[in-house]
Amino acid sequence: MRILVTGANGFIGSALWSRLQEDGHEVIGAVRGPRVATGQVPVGKIGPDTNWQPLLRGVHAVVHLAARAHVLRETEPDPLHAFRFVNTAGTLRLAQQAANAGVRRFVFLSSIGVNGNATHGTPFTEADEPNPQDAYAISKLEAEMGLRNIARQSGMEIVLIRPPLVYGPGAGGNFARLVNLAKRNVPLPLGAIPNRRSLVGLDNLVSFISICLTHPKAANETFLISDGEDLSTTQLLRKITESFGRRARLIPVPASWLALAARQVGKQALAQQLLSSLVVDNTKARTLLAWEPVASVDEQLRKIAEHDSRS
Repeated sequence: MRILVTGANGFIGSALWSRLQEDGHEVIGAVRGPRVATGQVPVGKIGPDTNWQPLLRGVHAVVHLAARAHVLRETEPDPLHAFRFVNTAGTLRLAQQAANAGVRRFVFLSSIGVNGNATHGTPFTEADEPNPQDAYAISKLEAEMGLRNIARQSGMEIVLIRPPLVYGPGAGGNFARLVNLAKRNVPLPLGAIPNRRSLVGLDNLVSFISICLTHPKAANETFLISDGEDLSTTQLLRKITESFGRRARLIPVPASWLALAARQVGKQALAQQLLSSLVVDNTKARTLLAWEPVASVDEQLRKIAEHDSRS
């Protein structure tokens, strides 16, 4: 197929770009910056006025990865407006132009944040009522709603994917911070965290997106995706450290003490990610599409360690 991938030079986009080319597809990459590889086209700022038409000629499917993601140091006076500009209005602009151009399928990378930011005993499923808790997740939910409307009006098939934390070689954000701490083997007060969190390795996510592009049963469906190996923060840190050939130095401090300390220093959001549970049920992806993870957590972490040692 001829496939347009937005965010093609990003963390997920780069891996997907390579996978789709290996699978024999003709891939067009849309990127924001001026520096592009062969087959990639700069589109500039993504929003309600972006002109996607030149990139959509003859395209059979679109994978929309580009987004305004979580910002560690927010500078926008109205963050919700900034997220909506790119993630909602920008997505719907692309989808409408794709439908007008005759694109058959539109795969949208959403977020598990659409379901909520924590689970309490019961894993999230696709049937749950959305419960976004931050501006990023709200913008993703609104994009999903708009995509369903476009699909109903145009007949273009959509696939909505809500991943939890995506990790792999080159991952940024808080996962990169955990990796750096593990490499340095810094003693951490995270040796007794009883939570459970779902993750999805880069290789697993890319393989799933590839299936969603062609599988007939993926049309107009929503999927929660994960490795299927739910870990506590303590277990994850141990595994990351072991992937670098070291033994983790984790101090068993009660989670309630850490939560209290986080509130006192204004780090509630970080504590939420480290201490709470967020588990997803990936049964639908495995049964409806016969998908299985292609890499275990340990295999993906070894790739991260190998990549880090070369960089």
